[in-house]
Amino acid sequence: MNLMKDSAIDNSEIAAFPPLNLGVRAHDFGRVPLDLLIKKIQEHSFSNIQFAVKKSFPDSVRSLSELSPGAASYFGGAFGRAGIHLAVLGCYVNIVATDPSKRAEALNGFATHLRLARDFGASLVGSETGSVGDGYTPDNFTEEAFRQVVTSVKIMVAEAERFGVTVGIEAGQNHPLHSAPLARRLLDEVPSNNLQIILDCANLMSPENYTDQDRIIKEALELLGNRIAVVHLKDFTIKQGRIHTVPVGQGLLNFRPILSYMKYQRPHIHGILESTPEPDMKDSIAFLQQIYVEV
Repeated sequence: MNLMKDSAIDNSEIAAFPPLNLGVRAHDFGRVPLDLLIKKIQEHSFSNIQFAVKKSFPDSVRSLSELSPGAASYFGGAFGRAGIHLAVLGCYVNIVATDPSKRAEALNGFATHLRLARDFGASLVGSETGSVGDGYTPDNFTEEAFRQVVTSVKIMVAEAERFGVTVGIEAGQNHPLHSAPLARRLLDEVPSNNLQIILDCANLMSPENYTDQDRIIKEALELLGNRIAVVHLKDFTIKQGRIHTVPVGQGLLNFRPILSYMKYQRPHIHGILESTPEPDMKDSIAFLQQIYVEV
């Protein structure tokens, strides 16, 4: 079957496929009161969210490791009553920090989120790998940096297995985990189904490789396959030789193979709109929905 069909699809064919399960990062609405946040999510008909409590409600979290069960049930209960599913509990920490005390603090914060995930109503806690330096450093591209990723992820996954939840790791340019082949290698070296991948194809692009994006996206989908738990939907452009994030539909990313994968290979998989400002969300949603119908 040709998954990238060019012909129009009639209404009966549309009805035969599951709808696009589209969510959003809660903090892309900014820091607003909880009731207003829920209202905004519902107004855009998002079915799920990625929720990083520290980003949306910093006053409720003195530190990541001090997050309480009460706070988790407070937010989780509010979203649950509103019919909003927490697809990803975000805890983006630097799991490869060179300073052992900072790395331990990051892992403790992540472990707290794993223990409280069920109170939030989530089953997956997500993070990127961070950096072995302060921001960009070529040291992120070394075997030593990747070995630290493996060491930290093994600790995270062991804790996740204790509580029956899942670690979601996201690859990104300039991080020690910066390509789909490295993400596949991580999955092979940490052989646990409690480790899954958050795929953001825009994060795999660079000024040097973006013209080869169709091959890179195809490679990611094939290598990671059913170990992809969540798909981030983000767009980018190139300005002055650097990657810049733009609202979905206003950039260079080819979303067709991604949405085809979501529609035919992983029906109902969570797709989370990322880094699209609220004023642009309506157009970005329509853009994604149109491609989803067409593929």
